Amino acid sequence: MKGMLSIGALLMALAQPAMAQTAPAPTAPAAAPPAVVAPAPDYNNDAAWLCLPGRKDACAVDQDVTVITAAGKRKIVRFKTDPNSQFDCFYVYPTVSLDPTPNSDLKIGPEERNVAAAQAARFSAKCRVYAPLYRQVTLTALRDVMMGKATAADRKLAYADVAAAWRTYREKYQSARGVVLIGHSQGAGILKQLLADVIENDPDQRRLLIAAYLLGTNVAVPQGADVGGDFKRTRLCRAMDQYDCVVSYVTFRADSPPPPNSRFGKVPQPGMVAACVNPAALGGGKAETDAIFGAKGAGLASAPQGPWTSDNAPVTTPFVSVPGLITAECASNDGFDYLAVTVNADPRDPRTDTIVGDVMVNGVVLKDWGLHLLDMPVEMGDLVTLSDHQAAAWRGVPIKPGKR
Repeated sequence: MKGMLSIGALLMALAQPAMAQTAPAPTAPAAAPPAVVAPAPDYNNDAAWLCLPGRKDACAVDQDVTVITAAGKRKIVRFKTDPNSQFDCFYVYPTVSLDPTPNSDLKIGPEERNVAAAQAARFSAKCRVYAPLYRQVTLTALRDVMMGKATAADRKLAYADVAAAWRTYREKYQSARGVVLIGHSQGAGILKQLLADVIENDPDQRRLLIAAYLLGTNVAVPQGADVGGDFKRTRLCRAMDQYDCVVSYVTFRADSPPPPNSRFGKVPQPGMVAACVNPAALGGGKAETDAIFGAKGAGLASAPQGPWTSDNAPVTTPFVSVPGLITAECASNDGFDYLAVTVNADPRDPRTDTIVGDVMVNGVVLKDWGLHLLDMPVEMGDLVTLSDHQAAAWRGVPIKPGKR
């Protein structure tokens, strides 16, 4: 998961919680001078997109997976895109930019490429992936705010770019195809605003919404309800054949729930809770997940992944699947609602009993971050499968249960 290594660079400079969360940053003590930012992108220009269908780019990279069973047996599953996909995915990446400016430029750096490879490219097995570049609030700006420095970072600028990209996508590319919105952290927060402010209020746009996967950010819903709060019309997803709905969760280890200082899993609105929808068990309860991890771990913000099997055999693919190792369920604990992940360790078998992904600084785990780096990997296969089922239901041709 090299795409998340930028968070590590920030954390090494500042051991503070929740910098990559999409909640408003603390107010700086003094106003910063206006920032010089890149000109607004023209999304009619292909160069303004991180990923476009049919192009060799950040979403057209190796997604092969080594599947390792509990018995230690291995097989490699070669990844294939679907050249005849019937729906689209619109992806907005999380806070990754290491640009020195408060808002990022529109140049594709290794951090943008890596996170797209880790989070978006796998969806091309089922959909056409569109991912705009945008002038996001950088890790540099978030670091400055948490250190008490003034910043000219402009969150409205980041949102305006994505909203413009969405308009261009609809006008130039969509062709009445259904679309799944996919975002993580800052990207999920931007898509949450887009859905609430624009898509929900336009019947033509809402008609094309298959689902919104808003991961690693807090989506407010009334306690015990599936609609209300941040969204007035769009419900939480509770069935594979349901569409026009939202999947959202934040991830913590089951044996390390959110501490009181965490911003993940809790919302400020009275009577509201943070939404938790488990893609592996939409109706609730605990279920094994189709987790797909980076073969080398979750990036520099976390410890490196050790050997996947006791024989120390190397893994030659960029990703690893570990059937039966991970289970997850939505949990409520001390006012927090989150996806609780359990590693089903068995010291008697040759497969690893350890999955890395905790955010660490100088060897110390920042428990308030939970498994933010693994929000997508712990359910990646389930999310891709779910998108296919929901898109088929949206088209009126539901996939038979069990077909993947």
